[in-house]
Parts: sequence; C-alpha cells; structure tokens
Amino acid sequence: MDAFEAVRTLLAVRSYQEKPIPDDVVKKIVDSAHLTASSQNGQPWHFVVVRNRETLNKLGELAKTGPYTAQAPLAIVVTVKKDSRFGVSDGSRAIQSMMLTAWSEGVGSNWVGFRGLDAVKDLLGIPDEYDILAIVPFGYPTADIGRGKKNRKPLSEVVSSEKFGQPFTQ
Repeated sequence: MDAFEAVRTLLAVRSYQEKPIPDDVVKKIVDSAHLTASSQNGQPWHFVVVRNRETLNKLGELAKTGPYTAQAPLAIVVTVKKDSRFGVSDGSRAIQSMMLTAWSEGVGSNWVGFRGLDAVKDLLGIPDEYDILAIVPFGYPTADIGRGKKNRKPLSEVVSSEKFGQPFTQ
C-alpha cells in the first residue's frame, strides 16, 4: 500500500482479534516511529512496547478513553520529554507514522488519551522527566471494516487557495 492509500483508508479500530502481531511487524511499527522526523532532530520521545496481557489489561483500566486497550495484543506508550518545546508535535508525528505503518500491514490502531495518564507512569516505570502523550493499542480488527469510508467535510470548507476563504480549485 502506498502512503496516500494508507492515509486515505486509515480508520480508527477499537476492537481487536486475539491474534498476536508477528515480531517483524511490531519491529516495523516501532522502526517507523524511530525514523520519524523531529524538530532539530531532537527525538524527544521514548516508546514503551507492551505485549504482556496483565499490563495491557491494566492499561485498559487506566486509560478511561480507551478501555479496549485491554483487548489489544500490543500497545505502544508514547512518552515525550517534558522540557521539549516540540515534544507534543514530534510525538504526534511518530504516532501517525506507527498507525499508518500498522495499517499498511493490516493492523488497526487508535490514539488513546492525551496526557493525563500519570498512573501509567508508575505502572511502566517511566521517569518523571517524561510525560505520557498517548497509548496506542494495535491489533487485527475483529470486524471487516470498510477501508476509506470516511465522513469528511467537503474540501471547499477546509481548504483555501493563497488566502483564507479564497476557493481552492484543482
């Protein structure tokens, strides 16, 4: 799948099969985050790969917006350095890279939380100089979901040409 096709068809997945994700696919997902560009090449992130069932269950309990994390065979906790001006931006870019890479391999995911996950720090032994940006659960979707069936505003409502409000035409 090419990059645009992955962007065009990526959907949030919140229900996962009990099927494990092969090690080579997990490595590819992690590598995509590691290789993501960051401002001034600061790489202000650290990723915690979680596959232990008990820990995944606990993450599902702690992540109020993502209890389905407990079903996933894999979750990656994305942390960013507190003192980084670009941590949120760079970490967000890495999350998108992981989600698109996973999707290209048939693995679904979804962004869970946005900070406020301090209890997870204790669970995973994350040092105080890092904030948790998100938990990203990964797994093969339980349902056969239609790729690319997105409900989006018309392009004319969200894109301008040269100046805000000037119609974009192609």
